[in-house]
Order: sequence, then structure tokens, then C-alpha cells
Amino acid sequence: MRTLKPLAVLKFAKDIITKTTIVAIATVAIFLTSDLAVSQSAAAYPFWAQQTAPETPREATGRIVCANCHLAEKAAEVEIPQSVLPDTVFEAVVKIPYDLASQQVLGDGSKGGLNVGAVLMLPEGFKIAPEDRISEEMKEKTSGVYFQEYKEGADNVVIVGPLPGEQYQEITFPVLSPNPKTDKNIHFGKYAVHLGANRGRGQIYPTGEASNNNAVKASVAGTIAAITPQEAGGYEVAIDTEDGTKTDKIPAGPELIVAEGQQIAAGEALTNNPNVGGFGQKDTEVVLQSPARIGGLMAFVGGIMICQIMLVLKKKQVERVQAAEMDF
Repeated sequence: MRTLKPLAVLKFAKDIITKTTIVAIATVAIFLTSDLAVSQSAAAYPFWAQQTAPETPREATGRIVCANCHLAEKAAEVEIPQSVLPDTVFEAVVKIPYDLASQQVLGDGSKGGLNVGAVLMLPEGFKIAPEDRISEEMKEKTSGVYFQEYKEGADNVVIVGPLPGEQYQEITFPVLSPNPKTDKNIHFGKYAVHLGANRGRGQIYPTGEASNNNAVKASVAGTIAAITPQEAGGYEVAIDTEDGTKTDKIPAGPELIVAEGQQIAAGEALTNNPNVGGFGQKDTEVVLQSPARIGGLMAFVGGIMICQIMLVLKKKQVERVQAAEMDF
């Protein structure tokens, strides 16, 4: 007669419960860490954007207005959690990479380090966390950074800078998420986040004038008759044409790449391009997560565990009945 020992059944059931528990814990851990905890410089003067676009830094086309003055395109990144709980402080890390060995042309024509700046457009209701909600560790990361509202009453749109790029290629924003329970205008769901970040000086001032951070091009075709250095820096380049002599002025900063007697075409570069900076945009999303969803997930995982245990016990019960019938 073949019988199934009760101790063997209990041991088998115990192994199943242990494995199921491990799977459940791993599932919850992955959910919590991936969805809730782990985040997926003219000098850079972002406040100039406030002058040219006082209502919002983002145009209808989706472009951040800083790109109107900083014409070169460079990379910019923002890392935030995929989802956050209500009334929670989390980090939004803005990365503005560039070669630290780079030196930009300053307004007086000399060379100097690059500054950085950024504008971060958070969803409605999100804002920079108050001082008493920021942890000591996060305070160390944000030391020396002043966060300013883009305009009064728009605390979800934040600008920083200019800051020395050598120290702030990464800028941490301490962000407080809203609570739909206390603010009925806020709802759980997915929201867009927009970043504009720059390093180095721009090519155009807000007034529309070109800065000295540009390549200077010949206004006419002809022969370079004379190159005259100026006391304040820069050059005057006299170009002989069929209609006479035309003088192009070159500000201090860009380096000449032409010589007297050289034939040039209209629009041909007289200097190098001194710009080493640039502006970048990045769009991402964040989910304002309901705590009820987490409770639902826990209940779901618990239900699966119970079902697996019951199935194992039922299977053993059936096997015992079948064994008894065969012996009979």
C-alpha cells in the first residue's frame, strides 16, 4: 500500500510557501524601487527668458525661449522618479555636461570658464520643497543653489543660474509633490516635465544684437585690403570691391582666419567660431501615484500566494484520495 506521509506534505507545502514569499517580496521590491524611489552660459542667464517671455518659457511649438539666444545645440538631461507618492519630497537631477577644459570668449574678449543655468517646468502643483521638508543629505546637494520662481504665483516653473559650470554640471532640485486630498485641482495620473539647460554665453542678446560669441562673416565679396587692430580689442577689415571699399568690424574675442590680399566671398567667415557652449532641451514624465494602488498590488500578491498554497494542499489531498482508492 502506497501512503503519503503527513510530514512530507508539510515539508513540500513549506517549500512552496517559502518560494512564493520570496517571489512576492522581490515583486514588491522591484515595484517600489523602480516606480517610486529610483529616478529614472552671454553667461547662462536664464532670467533673460523672463524678460522676453514673461508668461511662460515654453513656446507653443514646445521650444524653450532660451534657444532664441543660445543657438548652438548641446545635450541636457533630467532624472526624476518614474512615479512619486503624494506629499513626498524627491530629487530632480539636471545634468549639463561639457568639457571642463573648454574656455569661452567673455564680453571683453578674454577667455574664461563657462557658467550654467536651467529652467525646469514641473507639473501644476509640484514645487520646490520648503526648507523644513528637505533632508540633510539633500541640503548638501543643493548647497549654493538659489531656486527662483519664473514668475510670481508660478512656483512649478523654476529657474537657477548663472552658476559656475565647474561645480554645477549636475544641479539637484528638491521637489515636493502635491496631495490630491488637500488640493482638489490635483489628480493622480501622468504629467509632463520640461527642461531647458544651457552652458556658456549666447550668440544673440535679448535686444536682438549679436554678441561677440559668433563667427564674423564678410558682408561683401572682394579682396581684403587691410586689417587694422583696434585699441579696445578686435579689428577693422577693409574689403575692396568693384563699388569701393567696405569696412567690416570684428569685436574682441573671435580669432581672425583671413589675411590681407585674400579673396573672399560674401558670407565667408572672417573669424573662427568661438562658441563652445550650447542649449539643450529634455522632456520627460512623472506619475503622481495613488497609495491605494500600492495597497491593491500588495493584496493581489497576497491573493496569489494564498491561491498557490491552496492549490498545493488540494493537489496533495487529491493524491491521497487517489492512492487510497487504488489500495482499495
